[in-house]
Amino acid sequence: MEKMKAGVVGATGMVGQRFLTLLENHPYFEVTALVASPRNAGKTYEEALDGRWKLSTPLPEKYKKMVIISSEDVETVGKLCSFVFCAVNMKKDEIKELEYKYAKAEIPVVSNNSAHRWTPDVPMVIPEINPEHLEVIKAQRERLGTKRGFIAVKPNCSIQAYVPELTPLRKYGIKEVVATTYQAISGAGKTFNEWPEMIDNVIPYIGGEEEKSEQEPLRVWGKVENGEIVKADGPVITTQCIRVPVTDGHTAAVFVKFENKPTKEQILEDWRSFKGLPQELGLPSAPEQFVTYFEEDNRPQAKLDRDIYGGMGVTAGRLREDSLFDYKFVGLAHNTLRGAAGGAVLIAELLYRLGYFD
Repeated sequence: MEKMKAGVVGATGMVGQRFLTLLENHPYFEVTALVASPRNAGKTYEEALDGRWKLSTPLPEKYKKMVIISSEDVETVGKLCSFVFCAVNMKKDEIKELEYKYAKAEIPVVSNNSAHRWTPDVPMVIPEINPEHLEVIKAQRERLGTKRGFIAVKPNCSIQAYVPELTPLRKYGIKEVVATTYQAISGAGKTFNEWPEMIDNVIPYIGGEEEKSEQEPLRVWGKVENGEIVKADGPVITTQCIRVPVTDGHTAAVFVKFENKPTKEQILEDWRSFKGLPQELGLPSAPEQFVTYFEEDNRPQAKLDRDIYGGMGVTAGRLREDSLFDYKFVGLAHNTLRGAAGGAVLIAELLYRLGYFD
C-alpha cells in the first residue's frame, strides 16, 4: 500500500517531536515535510532543534537531515504532502489564520491546537466517542469553498482523563461532575531541565485550563445540527486544574451524581465493554481496550500506567460510592500521546479510512 504523505507543522516543539516518533514507521502515513517558524526555514531538522529534543526516545535518524520549510510557505508544503498535522506555539488568532490558509489551499489540517475548537463547523473529536461529528466537514468545505481542504481538531489533553469514563455512563443521566486534574509538566511543553522550579512543587493554576475542562466535554457530547456542532446542555461540570511534578500523564479525581444511580458492577461493565469505531476498524493507533480499570487501591499511577496500549489507553481506579455524590473515581491519560499527538494521529487514521482525505 502506498503511504499518504503527511507534513508536521510545528515540528520542533514537544508535540511536533511526538508526532515524528509516532509516524516514523506508520502503516498509513509517511512524513514528507517538516514545517516550522520562518526563522528555522532552510535549516536541517537537527540544526533547528539545536539540542532541544525533549523526548526520552531518541530522535529518529530519518528526520535529522530533512530541511525545514517555513510555515508561511503553504505552496511548497502542498506540493510535498497531502495533509498536515498542526501543533504550533502562536497566538490563537494567528493559529486560526494559519490553519485556514492550509485548508483553503486544499491541504486538510488535523490540529492539536485549541484555536478552532469552538468554530461551529470544525469537528473536535475523540474518535471512540464522537466520530459522527466528522459529518460537519461537508458544511465546513462549503463555507471555505474547498473540495479537499478542511480542519479537524483534537480536544484538550486534560479531559481525556475523565470524559472516556463518563461517556458510557451518560445513559444513567449524569447531573453533576466535579473533576480536579493533576497535570504533567509536558502539558506545558516543558521538561524538568527547562522548568526546575516545578521540582518539589505544585502550582494551583494553569491558564485557561478550567474553562476548557468544563466546556469541551459538552461539545464532544454535542449533536450535529444544520452543519454545526451544538454542545450538550449538561451535565454541570466544575473543575480545578493543578500542575504537578510529573513528566507525562494527567490524573483526574472525579465525583459524579446521576439521575438514575447505577450499581458499581454496571459501571465496571460499561467501562469494560466500551468500544468505538477505532476498535471496530482496527485502526493502528487504537488501544485494544479503551478504558482499563485497576482493582488495586493505589492505581492508576502516572509512572506505571500512562503508557498502557502505547499511551493510547485510558485507565481508571478507586471507583466507590461517595457521601455527597453518587460515585467517585480516579482517571489517567497520557497527555502527549492520547491527549495530544497520538489522539491527532488516531483522528487522521479515522479520516483516512472514512475517505475524508480523498
